[in-house]
Amino acid sequence: MTAVLIIIGVIVLLAIILMVLYNGLVKLRNRIENAWAQIDVQLKRRYDLIPNLVETVKGYASHERETLEAVTQARNMAVNATGPQAQAQAENVLSGALKSLFAVSEAYPDLKANQNFLNLQEELTGTEGRIAYARQFYNDSVFKYNTKIQTFPAVLIAGMFRFTAREYFEAEDEARGPVQVSFGNEAPAAPPVAPPATPPAPGAPS
Repeated sequence: MTAVLIIIGVIVLLAIILMVLYNGLVKLRNRIENAWAQIDVQLKRRYDLIPNLVETVKGYASHERETLEAVTQARNMAVNATGPQAQAQAENVLSGALKSLFAVSEAYPDLKANQNFLNLQEELTGTEGRIAYARQFYNDSVFKYNTKIQTFPAVLIAGMFRFTAREYFEAEDEARGPVQVSFGNEAPAAPPVAPPATPPAPGAPS
């Protein structure tokens, strides 16, 4: 009788451990899904701003056709990308195209002074910052999840219930952080001023 109770106790204990480990993996997986949803919201916001930006630039620099088409094509590629890895690659291309567009705008003072253009730049910069923050949270969540399913004893549960590793959402070095934009009304930084020379002490050799 005692042996039976011991066996039942062991089975119950193992069931509890299994349940705790399974629920922990589910929570980590759901956190990843939620983090990706936050990224998706900000990416869609970015995609909605870009057509307005292109149309505004076109009104002042319509002959910059190649640059404008590059931005539009990069946006379309990003919209149709699926999965974190493919999305990250598409976002890198789009960030590069936007940087080229903002570089072109420097040659058009009237465009740089346009209020709609300035507002779009500001909104894009804010959106880029939120994307960077959401990407960091997502990648942290993926790291914790991937580490968990590779360590004992969770690795046993992960194999039984098909918890597989998730992809990171990584930007290339030149695309990390928000797209830098110039608002055209910033004063240039003053050159550094050299400190005044200290006069020699009396009696010191010159």
